[in-house]
Amino acid sequence: MFRTHDCGELRIENNGQMVTLSGWVAKRRDFGALSFIDLRDRYGITQLSFNEEYNKELLDEARKMGREFVLQVQGKVTERSNKNPKLATGDVEVVVESMRILNPSLTPPFTIEDDTDGGDELRMQYRYLDLRRDVVRQNLILRHQVAKQVRQYLDNKLFIEVETPVLIKSTPEGARDFVVPSRMNPGQFYALPQSPQTFKQLLMVSGFDRYYQIVKCFRDEDLRADRQPEFTQIDCEMSFVEQEDILNLFEGMVQHLFKEVKGFDIGTLPRMTYAEAMRRYGNDKPDIRFGMEFNEIKSLTEGKGFPVFDAAESVLAISASGCSNYTRKQLDELTEWVKRPQIGAKGLVYVFCNADGTFKSSVDKFYSQEDLAAWAKACSANAGDLLLLLCGTINGVRKQMSELRLEMGQRLGLRDRNVFKALWVIDFPLLEHDEESGRWHAMHHPFTSPKPEDITLLETDPGAVRANAYDMVINGVEVGGGSIRIHDKSLQALMFKHLGFTEDEARYQFGFLMNAFEYGAPPHGGIALGFDRLCSLFGGVDSIRDFIAFPKNNQGRDLMIDAPSTIDQKQLDELSIALKG
Repeated sequence: MFRTHDCGELRIENNGQMVTLSGWVAKRRDFGALSFIDLRDRYGITQLSFNEEYNKELLDEARKMGREFVLQVQGKVTERSNKNPKLATGDVEVVVESMRILNPSLTPPFTIEDDTDGGDELRMQYRYLDLRRDVVRQNLILRHQVAKQVRQYLDNKLFIEVETPVLIKSTPEGARDFVVPSRMNPGQFYALPQSPQTFKQLLMVSGFDRYYQIVKCFRDEDLRADRQPEFTQIDCEMSFVEQEDILNLFEGMVQHLFKEVKGFDIGTLPRMTYAEAMRRYGNDKPDIRFGMEFNEIKSLTEGKGFPVFDAAESVLAISASGCSNYTRKQLDELTEWVKRPQIGAKGLVYVFCNADGTFKSSVDKFYSQEDLAAWAKACSANAGDLLLLLCGTINGVRKQMSELRLEMGQRLGLRDRNVFKALWVIDFPLLEHDEESGRWHAMHHPFTSPKPEDITLLETDPGAVRANAYDMVINGVEVGGGSIRIHDKSLQALMFKHLGFTEDEARYQFGFLMNAFEYGAPPHGGIALGFDRLCSLFGGVDSIRDFIAFPKNNQGRDLMIDAPSTIDQKQLDELSIALKG
């Protein structure tokens, strides 16, 4: 028997018991005739005690133990004279009577502690060591708990978990596919799925009614903190439903997850149209933990001789509460921040709402106290507040002001990771126009149904057609989205037509789905939630990498196994692949 107890289990009630423990040497401390070893496993840490008076040979052996040696020890549980309230086992220690080295260890390249001295790249190279750190292990335990609660909730709602293929057909929509050459079919390729979209729709045609899958997906796209080339999503589909059915059911799931995993009541999710989100916050995933909503004041700024505002399509203002004490240095820094290429603003106008009811602005030359008072009133600003103004094209200035709003929220401590606010964003545009290709593209995917009342606009005003689609947003992060699908073959064909597919192209890419619609496809819809993103939100961090056991770095590389890598010529020949030399 390697152990009678784990390293996080012993308490004062075990005092006097003989126990066997196994684990890794986390730390060793030597004090003359005494030595202590912190023995660690996934459950916790137990202090081991070695005493020269009790057993000098064991003490000498203990002093040879390096960090991360794997040990088995036997000994008696004893109450500690110097207790450690930070450890669950801190009231006791094990006085070791026998010890066996199960495996020695090289000195690890970084300290395996919460506050490690290892950088990101080094820890990813030795990820199996990084996973021994409690903070990393707790992230994966949280991931496990979320998955467990997802399955419990969906199982109670009569969903069936079905695995869909990993080797599928490449499609032109969405991000780039990862492709896999077929040895048995030279010159032909599989693709790894960006999502199980078509298969879950086929399952609805098959009569499964309610499907889900916690599934790996793959996208060959540029990486950020919240993206990985392979990621996991909670993929779901339902038959005989309307949008309201899906929103209610998955709002219930998120409420269940917050309650069971975080002990938090997230409440009812408000709903906001895409148009409203863009008007009030400048993006389709607004962070509603704080206010600072946009105010369009173009009508209050024009005709006063300030050419920048006069020439602008839109003038937006936000009110930063209590910020009238900002210094000129702070405002200059903020101006340079919005002028960065990532933001793209030409400049920043500001107005101090002074405590005495007067106003001071960077454009006093053009605007009177009455003008500035009208701006403040339009923004519901109070004495002590600071107005920040940007101008430009409607779409451009909304994007810039959205970034400025989020930055101010961050600087003012309004984006608290321990506060959670969720909402549904609905009524997205069905199509978006790509100027370069001159084509309309599906804003979500080509199987999204238009709002029934907007179908006639497909021929006359495609950009005005609203999708029967919805996104779930939590703390300014899009955690998932979905839509009611097209289940009618003729409407699907019409959609392909407006996306620029010829009949032959549509049949080549999606003929299997269109054929299936010939055999009684039910009305259906679904949603996919980013599982990694949801876990990172629950864990209070920005990067999803912290919640993936073996993640890739920002270049899409696995530093631990050194992938991707070259393959030998024999394999290339078997796959009929000739590399350009």
